[in-house]
Amino acid sequence: MEMETARSVVLVAATVTTGLMAGLFHAFSIAVMPGLARTDDRTVVETMRNINVAILNGWFLLGYGGALVCDVAALVLLAVDRDAGGGLVPVVAATALYLAAVLLTARVNIPLNNELEQAGARAGAADLAAARSRFERPWVRANHVRTLLCTASLALLCLALVEQGAATG
Repeated sequence: MEMETARSVVLVAATVTTGLMAGLFHAFSIAVMPGLARTDDRTVVETMRNINVAILNGWFLLGYGGALVCDVAALVLLAVDRDAGGGLVPVVAATALYLAAVLLTARVNIPLNNELEQAGARAGAADLAAARSRFERPWVRANHVRTLLCTASLALLCLALVEQGAATG
């Protein structure tokens, strides 16, 4: 019974943290970035620079890193317990999708954030316009993709919870 409880707790934690990240990225896709698109170059650059500083906090890191840690832990717990019932296949797929979102963030969003940080140090209007031009479209596109990846990962984790419930109930 202890293993079953540990599996359930970790799977719920993976689902919640992945859901938090899907929700965060979704909010950027449907509200933050469309709202910023209606503003001037200086506002976009300064706002995103401020967001990029503010978001690096323990709560964000708990969700962002915690989702991957919990996904992997759930995968391991399901893989090592032959009596686990169902859920392994969706957790494998969910972990792969979330990892893809993390890698996309590392390869696209973070470098764009860093470039924007450097460009924002220059105050000229032409520099701000150029920085926005290089940043906005690729960042938004990558964010839409990571939103979809995280949402699909969340759905698969929900499926794993249902399969686990069916196997134990």
